[in-house]
Parts: sequence; C-alpha cells; structure tokens
Amino acid sequence: MLAFQSTTARARPSLRVAALVLGTTLALVAAAPAAAQAWPEKPLRLVVAFPAGGMIDIYARTLQPRLTEGLGQPVIIENRGGASGTLAEATLAKSPPDGYTMMMSADLPPVNPHLFRSLSYELFRDLAPVSMLLRIPLTLIVHPSVPAGSVAEFVAYVRSRQGKFAYGTPGAGTSNNLLMVFLKEATGIEMTHVPYKGGAQVITDLIGGQVQATMIAITLAAPQVRAGKARPVGMTGDKRAALLPQVPTFVESGFANFPTGQWSGLFVPAGTPAAIVQRLHAEFAKAIRAPEVQARFQEVGAEPVMNSTAEFTAFLRAEHARLGKLIREHKISAD
Repeated sequence: MLAFQSTTARARPSLRVAALVLGTTLALVAAAPAAAQAWPEKPLRLVVAFPAGGMIDIYARTLQPRLTEGLGQPVIIENRGGASGTLAEATLAKSPPDGYTMMMSADLPPVNPHLFRSLSYELFRDLAPVSMLLRIPLTLIVHPSVPAGSVAEFVAYVRSRQGKFAYGTPGAGTSNNLLMVFLKEATGIEMTHVPYKGGAQVITDLIGGQVQATMIAITLAAPQVRAGKARPVGMTGDKRAALLPQVPTFVESGFANFPTGQWSGLFVPAGTPAAIVQRLHAEFAKAIRAPEVQARFQEVGAEPVMNSTAEFTAFLRAEHARLGKLIREHKISAD
C-alpha cells in the first residue's frame, strides 16, 4: 500500500505538467481562429503599381469604398508608379505578411523578371497571387491615313511598306509591345517600335501622324475612334467589347491563339495566412459585384474576372514562361 502511494505521489508532478502543456496547446488552437476573425484591426494599404489617375488607379479607387465597407477598416491607396511596376512589387515583397499590405498591378509581374537583370525580389518566392481582378481589351488602331479596316488589310499594308511602318506603345516589354511582337511573329511583317512613357503620349503622336498604329487599352482607343481620329482594326479577347462592338476580335480574324489583352491582379506578400488571403479574395469579389462598380467598369471597358487563387497562379506561371521566350527571342529589354 505504501509503495503504491509513493508511486502515485511521484507521478502527480508529471500529470500536472502534461495537463499544463495540453491546456496551453488547446488555448493556442482556440486563439488562432479568434485572431483570424479579429483581422483586420487597423487600416489596410493597397499599393497601386501606377501613378494616380492611371487606369489601374481608377480601378482601385472604384473598388475602395466597397472594400472599406466590407473589411470594416479604411483601405488606403498608395501609388507606387515607375519602373514598369517593379517599385510597387519591391514594396510589397518587403512588407510584413500580415494581411495589411496588398498590391493591385497590371500584367507586368510575370514579364518584369525577364526585362530587368537585377531585381531585389523574386516573383514566385516573395509575392503571393490572390486573383486576377479584371481584363482590359487592347485595340489595334491606326491613323486615318492607313487604308486598313481589318487585321488582314493591316497586315497586307504593313507588308507592302517593306519595314517603313512605325507603331507606338507605352514602353518596351508592356503587353502593348509584346502583342505587336506576337503579331509580327505570326504574320512575318516588319514594323519599327517607338516606345513612349505612357498611353496618352502614344495617342497624341498617333493623331499627329508621328506613328501609324498602336495597340492600346480600349478606354483610350474608343474616344479617338468615335471622333474619327483613329480607325480600329482588331481587338484582343474572346468576345467583342461593348465599348466598340463593331470591332472584331483577333480570334474572329483568324488568330486562334492570340494572347489575352491587359489584366489587373491582386497580390499579397508571400507567407500571408491562407485565411486572410481567402477573406481578401471574398471581399474583392463582393466589391466587384456591387452594381455601381459593375457600371463604372463597363464605362471604362474593364471586364471583371475574379478567378481562384490556384487558377491565377497557374496563369502567371504559364505567362512567365511564354512571354519570357518571346522576350528572349526578340531581345527585348527595359534596362
């Protein structure tokens, strides 16, 4: 009997330690959902990879009121334009992965690693995709003096010019530039690329006749077409756009594999908790579905997407590989 009591007495401290460990573990497990539910507890920062007043900034500010409402905290927009979006990407990469910093960018993240030789971050290591938010059709427009009203007529005219044909874009390596390179590669035509620092400058010189064509966002193209200052030839996308319904797509024009146009996507720092990523995805989806947001996006020709995080990640990897090959073969560089 004494021996039994002695063994039990010796076991009691171990039992108390085990109970303490178990209680601490259960408390931590219980605290995790509570912490996720408490987020966000302070304002959030939405880094926009372009200057104020640009199209991505307009999209972000259209979503901002609904995001603030849904998240219960102010969403503060921080414009970090410049260097093809790499300044914004670097800002996001070095931000804490706590869900309080996110980035809204255009289609440059999978392209930039091929354009710049030295970046302080790696796309798939330091940035976490959340969703593609929008697609923005690009329209091939020409100066009215160019006798082309279809893609076929455009190709025939450029071929007849024997390389004496110039097109402008907002910069080397932009989707505007890469889609024209794709068209050159697919048809064998020769054109001279004239890079600018923005779409507005391209439009100005197209109207003035300094360049003869551009592949530009439908938002910039539509007013010039309606005013008779430019003629539309073709458009990206798998269906015609409501802003310019008379313009056939490149797919309709016989280019079955013609790439998509511009897009805008949402990213967070790598390591952001999955529950927060899911919440952000849900809040952006809810904001995009709001009637006034839908109406505004329709006005500027943007098409809501909101695909899954897995789908967006797979798309980015495919674009990174495909566009990297195109950039290497044509020796395109932004450095």
